This record gives sequence, C-alpha cells and structure tokens, in this order.
Amino acid sequence: MTTRILGIDPGLTRCGIGIVELGRSRKVSLVAVDTFRSEPSEELASRVGRIGLQIEALIESARPNVIAIERVFSQQNVSTVMGTAQISGAVLMLAHKHGIPVVMYTPTQVKAAVTGSGRADKNQVGFMVAKILGLQEIPKPADAADSLAIAICHAWRSPAASESSNLTTAQKAWLAAERAAKTK
Repeated sequence: MTTRILGIDPGLTRCGIGIVELGRSRKVSLVAVDTFRSEPSEELASRVGRIGLQIEALIESARPNVIAIERVFSQQNVSTVMGTAQISGAVLMLAHKHGIPVVMYTPTQVKAAVTGSGRADKNQVGFMVAKILGLQEIPKPADAADSLAIAICHAWRSPAASESSNLTTAQKAWLAAERAAKTK
C-alpha cells in the first residue's frame, strides 16, 4: 500500500508544492513538484485566492492521503510571516473541505529528517532531496525542493512508515528510540 503525501512550503509570492508516494521500506518516490506564484502588485485576496484555487485543483487531481505543511515561524520580516500564514490558512481550509488530514512540521524538523541536521542550509536540503528521490538535479526554485523535503519528512515520521515490516535494522532502532523518547 502506498501513501500519497502533498508537501507544501507556504508562501504568498512563491508556494512550493511537492507530492511524493511512500511505499514499502519507507521508500519515497516523486509524483510531482511545482511552484505556484502570485504577483506582489495584485490585491491580497486575489493572491491568496489564486494560490488557493491552484492548490484545490491539485488536491482534486492528485488525491493526496495527507497534507504536510511547514509550520509558520517567527522571522524578522513580518510581511513574509503574514503571507505564509495566509496561505497556510487557505491550505487548512481546503484540507478540511476535502477531508484530508494535515500535519505541520517546523523547518528544523524538516531539515533534521532529510539531512540529519536541524541546522542544514538550503543547499544541503536540496541536495538530499535530489539524492533521496533519485533526481539528476535539485528542484528549483528552493521552495519546490523545500516542499518535497516537507513531504519526505512526513513520509519518514508518519505511522505508515513505521508500520512497514520491511524496515532495516537501523530504521527499527531509530523508531524504537523515537517511541522511547515520547514515553518519557
């Protein structure tokens, strides 16, 4: 059984969209990647609406089992945070409308899941996304690679990944350590 995961790197100017499928042995494969855009010169409602409608069309055609989205975090640039929050809100509404569960991950969680370090830079994340998915190039722009990293993060942290009977010894040890940490 495969699980289709829609990863979203929310943004008002550029919103990264990545879809992966989680298969046996925690293997992830690329389904699609894109970046939805809006123009800063447009009215706010039009910008959020444009990206929201594109995401809804993708949800309807790709039929993901779950949506993983990067959690809004505080930055110096308030307008960037607001745009991210507005798109995140639109995604949450669409997930509710279509009955799709949503999980949120911090940038540190995503980086750690994909690279092994929560302090990895964008180049390291992009490199590992390409390597994990067997791509010849890092997806561009960085928002696209980040959306795939978010989807991969969920794939490797989700219950569906841990229920596989084909986990390697290292994956089983990691899962046991995660479970032990949660019970403390």
